[in-house]
Formats: sequence, structure tokens, C-alpha cells
Amino acid sequence: MRQLENQLRQAQKTEAIGTLAGGIAHDFNNILGVMIGYMELTQMKGREKNQAYYIGKALEASSRAREIINQILIFSRNQEQERKPILIAPLIKEEIKLLTSLLPSTIQIIPRIVDTSAMILADVTKIQQILMNLCTNSFHAMRETGGILEICLDHEKVDPGPVPHRLDLSPGDYVKLSVRDSGHGIDASVINRIFDPFFTTKGPGEGTGLGLSVVYGIVRDYKGAIDAASEPGKGTTVSVFLPLLNSGEPEAEQESMPIVGGCEQILLVDDEAAIVEVIQSMLTALGYQVRACTNSTEALELFHAGPDEYDLVITDVTMPNFRGDELARAMLKRRADVPIILCTGFSEMITEEKARSIGVRRFIMKPVYMVDLARTVREVLDLAHDGSGGFRKDQ
Repeated sequence: MRQLENQLRQAQKTEAIGTLAGGIAHDFNNILGVMIGYMELTQMKGREKNQAYYIGKALEASSRAREIINQILIFSRNQEQERKPILIAPLIKEEIKLLTSLLPSTIQIIPRIVDTSAMILADVTKIQQILMNLCTNSFHAMRETGGILEICLDHEKVDPGPVPHRLDLSPGDYVKLSVRDSGHGIDASVINRIFDPFFTTKGPGEGTGLGLSVVYGIVRDYKGAIDAASEPGKGTTVSVFLPLLNSGEPEAEQESMPIVGGCEQILLVDDEAAIVEVIQSMLTALGYQVRACTNSTEALELFHAGPDEYDLVITDVTMPNFRGDELARAMLKRRADVPIILCTGFSEMITEEKARSIGVRRFIMKPVYMVDLARTVREVLDLAHDGSGGFRKDQ
């Protein structure tokens, strides 16, 4: 039963991403347009004094593209995550940013985040899926006419008493996440069926009817409740109630650290020559000595020829001949203490547990920013010099 539920959830994720595919393509075209435009301006004669500004704006656009890709990868992964205490408001705000990019401009998104300190015990992916599913349904209801999409986060207290709560919620504190649209609404005769699997009010070919049933299953699993209210011609509101943990203050943002380099010897492996060139340039600019390879077999031969020559190995995951995890395992067999960083654009290829078991020190996600690369490389090298290590995933 659990396996079937997971398969249904994954199928619905695919459907949701397919629904928003047009928005994804539109946003990426806009981002690429900004990047191309500013980079072309840097090549024009007479505009040299503005180059730093143009490059900065292109970097801003690339950062936005990276955020969108990361959010989509997190949402689409088929890996059950451990439930952890999370502040839900920042997560909802990030999803709203993503939805603002993906939904057409005819739909106005209005966030109403009342409870900013609400903390719940949850898997981040599940909360993302709840919000994405609810908003996808609202998008369908307003796709032709446009409209207003309100996303609200508030607090709900259920007091003990002789009369049970209308949603059978146990006494306690809950976070209330509501999605309200101004779409065509749902008729009273069918609103009680909208959480049934495969029930849909959409036309043929527009949806499987899995979305709200998946949300219902997640909410039920979290000991929460879900409620819907609608009026034809005026719109629909769906509210999700999830048990609240003790409120906590948001963590203070860390102060930006200066970029620190070094002089150690690094072996860099990636089958994409352009990626090798840019990362090698970054590392060289930081002062490191870099030996670069675009062939994993050649990289392993180089390492075997002089395993003690390298202070660190940075390798891509998806490559011909040897994958990154296979290359790491072979190198660690030859020299057990060599620090290795896996650099990947898609973390489904290898889990954190597998990376730990192999002996990999860090993940770093593509596209790589110089500040992230510098920090991760320096941390791994310093830990290696200290004789300590440990795995962490850097994004």
C-alpha cells in the first residue's frame, strides 16, 4: 500500500510539472534573454566602463535560473526524506517565488504570511508538493480567464471541549495553509468528492484527478486535516491544517565570508570540456594547482600513477566509462584518505547515504558559483589537514 501511494505521488508530481512546463519554458527564455542581452553589451565597443554592471546583471539572471532548477529537482525527486523540524514560512515564500515565475502574468499571486514563526515536523518535499498541487488546481480554474491566487499562512488553535472539531482535529496548535482562487468554482454536489482518487472536474486530457487525493494522503499521514469551500462563479478555497511544533525564531543569516583560496594540488574530472575549463579557471584564480581531465579512465590512471600528488579530487557524477561514485570508490581503494568532492547537476544519481558509505566528503550542485566552490574546497582541505572529515551536501 505504501509503495502504491508513493507511485501515485510521483505520478502526480510529473503531471504537475507537465502542467507548468509552459511557464518553465517561458521563464527560462526570459532569463536567457537577459543573460544574452547583457553579455552582448559587454562585447560592444565604447561600453567598456559599464562591463561590471552588465556582468552583474547577467549573474543575477543565472542565479534565478539556478534557483528554479533546484526547486524543480527537489520537488520531483522520488526519495522519501526524513521528517525534520522546519520553519514553514520561508519555505512557502520560496515556493511563491517559483510559482510567480511559472504561472502566467494573467494570474496575480497575493501572499498573506501571517504566522512567520510556525515550525512543523515535515519532509520539505511533501510541503512543496502540497502547495504545488493546490496552486496547480487553482491555475486550471483560472487558466482561460486569469484571476487572483491568494496563498495564506496562519495559525489555528483547537481547544478541548465536549464538541469535536468539525474536521476531527485533536486539541492543539496547527499551522493553516490556505490557497484561494477566483476561478469558476466547484458545484456543491461534487465538492465532497474532490479528494477521491481520479476524480476531476477538468476536461478530458487535462488531468488525472490525482492532485488533491495525493494532498489528502500527505495531510492524513501528518495527522492533519484538509478542508475545501467553493462557490460556483466566485472561486475555491482549500485549507490544510498541520500540527505545529514549538514556535522558533528564524535563524539569523550568516555573514558573508571572504573568498579564501590556497595552493594545494587538485585533480578535476568532468566529461564536459566547457565545465572543466570554467571550474579550472576558478580554482586557478583561487591559487590552486589544477590537473584537469575530461576522461574518467585517464583520471584514474593519473591518480594511480601518483596518488599522493593530489590533495583533493573534484569529480562529476554522470560520465562515460566510470561514474563519479565509481571513480571515487576506485581512488579511495588506492588511497583511503584522499578527500573527494562530487559535483553534480542532478543528485538522484547518488544518494547521500551512498556517498557517505563510499567515503565522499561533499556534494556541490551545478551550476557552480565561485564563492560556493571556494568555501567547499577550503572546508574539505582544512578538515583533511586536521585529520577530520564527514559528509555534507552543499547547494
